[in-house]
Amino acid sequence: MNQAERRQFLIRTLLAEQPRYRSMEIPADGKGQRDLLRALMNVREPAPISDEYRAVERAYLREVTAEKGVVSLCDLTPVDKDLYLWQGDITRLAVDAIVNAANSALLGCFQPLHYCIDNAIHTYAGLDLRNCCNEIMQSQGHPEPTGQAKITPGFNLPCKYVLHTVGPIVGGTLTAEHCELLASCYRACLTLAAENGCQSVAFCCISTGVFGFPQEEAARIAIRTVKDYKQTHQSGIKVIFNVFKGEDYAIYQALL
Repeated sequence: MNQAERRQFLIRTLLAEQPRYRSMEIPADGKGQRDLLRALMNVREPAPISDEYRAVERAYLREVTAEKGVVSLCDLTPVDKDLYLWQGDITRLAVDAIVNAANSALLGCFQPLHYCIDNAIHTYAGLDLRNCCNEIMQSQGHPEPTGQAKITPGFNLPCKYVLHTVGPIVGGTLTAEHCELLASCYRACLTLAAENGCQSVAFCCISTGVFGFPQEEAARIAIRTVKDYKQTHQSGIKVIFNVFKGEDYAIYQALL
């Protein structure tokens, strides 16, 4: 199969799973097909997938990643000892672990084509990531608490692992509890990364999107917590502060 054939196979398979989608027409253009496939992946509930689907999805997503361009740690320049700042799509990073800003259900974003990092990571990792997270949550038996972390394979991402953490939601005035919970997210991810032998981890800007944490204060907490962890544990883990927006890059650049 070429890439277009793989994409159409995946779309047809996902459409066939749901009676309400079976009459949906597949767009003729590539962008329309890419958007439809992503939307179908976004809304799909956890469920088993066939070996054939998995193999085609793997080939498709890995070519998508190759087209976007994989970024390795050796491509980056440290801004401080073992600390890096990089602006771009976190799903391109070939590091040991990337951090996902998850919600308490831990199943990824179900909103079709949403712009959040949770949606992007689950899309480009593939359907196995949602199924894996569902197994974790079924075993746990309750929503994921704020400030903790879980680890899963990266599946079709270029990273080895994904660290899922739920940041605090700031609905009004920023409090000391919000700040401590955000710091706990960073500590929990670093601890879990170390326990799993990770030598590099890329953090997104946890809680600063729809969760409403002020960006500059979040960056201060992120940098301080990472430096404190590395000093306390004498850790040589390499940390990438990954940002997507230019204003976040400017904040981190000034603080680092």
